[in-house]
Amino acid sequence: MEEAIIETRELRHSFSAGESEPTIEVLHGVDLKINRGSFVAIIGHNGSGKSTLAKHFNAIYLPDVGKVWVSGIDTSDESRTLEIRKTVGMVFQNPDNQIVANVVEEDVAFAPENLGVKSEEIRRRVDDALNVVEMYHMRTHSPHLLSGGQKQRIAIAGVIAMQPDCIVLDEPTAMLDPYGRKEIIKTVYTLNRQFGITVVLITHHMNEVTGADRVIVMDKGSVFLDGTPSEIFSHVEELRGVNLDVPAPVALMYELRRAGVDVPLDALEPERCAEVLAALMKNVKTDGTRPEGEHIESDH
Repeated sequence: MEEAIIETRELRHSFSAGESEPTIEVLHGVDLKINRGSFVAIIGHNGSGKSTLAKHFNAIYLPDVGKVWVSGIDTSDESRTLEIRKTVGMVFQNPDNQIVANVVEEDVAFAPENLGVKSEEIRRRVDDALNVVEMYHMRTHSPHLLSGGQKQRIAIAGVIAMQPDCIVLDEPTAMLDPYGRKEIIKTVYTLNRQFGITVVLITHHMNEVTGADRVIVMDKGSVFLDGTPSEIFSHVEELRGVNLDVPAPVALMYELRRAGVDVPLDALEPERCAEVLAALMKNVKTDGTRPEGEHIESDH
């Protein structure tokens, strides 16, 4: 049986715009289990509750009703908040909000120093973390002179240096250009695939989650869909109904199916989509039709 590193049960959370304003519930009884070592993506439109949910995973927010456990620890036990935050590290949208030093390696060392880690161990952790995010060569530079993607990798290195079991990234690519987004997503998948760190990625970029183990779709403060990327993105109309799109390859396959072409919807990546299209063209006869009964198979 797989071990849950994060679990929520009947999680409810509310906000009020002001003292005289009514309280609005933004999470409505969320039940989730996130297994240790997995890569879980949480997607949803603005206001769906995904970021509020993420902030419960390391006790930034506490439940109004229900429970959240991190490695079996109740997050409402304030005597263990530090232990929870050492287990689950957070990376946010704006890396400038997490950069506190004028030199890259000093910034990465900041959290371990505050945890009382010995100097020799800090040196090792900083070097290892910078190597993981491929920023060791920039260790003596000022982080404020780096690109947005480089700053975000430094912010991730700072969390890695704390040696958490899980990293939650709350829309880490929202402020980046396409190249910067690609850098960060590559780094995030490396953390999970090569180093076994549990990853929870909050995003609204559908193409960032196609390689995840599991995708959770949030809508109006509740879990709307939960499954593998192939399962989730087969629900094209349902996703569009909650203001979400699907990866471009899936959208293309969907339109071909609507036009009567029998192609699979699990071609999530451009390369796989190209394979399907190549096979389709190969099977088309000179008059523009395909042999009766033939269809394009998926090998996934």
